[in-house]
Amino acid sequence: MKLNYVEQGVGAAVILIHGMFGSLSNLGNLARCLAADYRVISVDLRNHGDSPQDQLMDLSAMAMDIAELMQDAAVSSAHLVGHSLGGKVAMQLAMSCPEKVDSLVVADISPVNYTQKNTHIINALKSLYKVKIEDRKAADKILATQGIDAPIRAFLLKNLRRSAEGQFELKLNVNAIAANYENRLVLAPEGDVYLGSCLFLKGQNSTYIEQAHLPVIQSLFPNSSLQVVEGAGHWLHAEKPDQFNHLVSTFIGENS
Repeated sequence: MKLNYVEQGVGAAVILIHGMFGSLSNLGNLARCLAADYRVISVDLRNHGDSPQDQLMDLSAMAMDIAELMQDAAVSSAHLVGHSLGGKVAMQLAMSCPEKVDSLVVADISPVNYTQKNTHIINALKSLYKVKIEDRKAADKILATQGIDAPIRAFLLKNLRRSAEGQFELKLNVNAIAANYENRLVLAPEGDVYLGSCLFLKGQNSTYIEQAHLPVIQSLFPNSSLQVVEGAGHWLHAEKPDQFNHLVSTFIGENS
């Protein structure tokens, strides 16, 4: 699949991969930070942003999307930075095609199976399909009635765009995400042990990386380290951007 992406800067390649319900703009602050020293490629995952849509949506397919992007962009190998679902995709590519991955940064996700934490968000987004969305305020009100907190609503509403008829619509393929969520997207990446350098970043207040996950991380990524971003939750790149950017840029610099 030919993913939508934008790039900036020159040098060794760094590919930034956003999480579920996101788009390439989510890691824009990090992209601008890294672009002074690297060729930074920010990508929309399938069924997100301006990338194509498809009913097939599992970690293997999405990892191969990144591999295809690298081929099209004439990138033989790259440093990968992935947040949440993007971190799983990055881990999957590293475990499937290690020669393509110079180093790996995984932001607030583990290589484990998860319970279904986002079903309520998927259901709330589905409710937007049932009405004509006249403006962002109306969409925000609908999500609020579904019990979605204000910060998450603001994040989700970044997916709105105007249709040809002038109304708002979601760029997300919510139906495909919903169809693949419980039996594919919550699963752990699979493949060989990745021996390259890895940095796992945990938001202090997040439960996506737990103490029980550490032996699994070490067994699959033996050359890995863990850093905790103090005072941050799952959206650590947005909540503590300066610390997040410093940790990522320092790690990539040490492995370039």
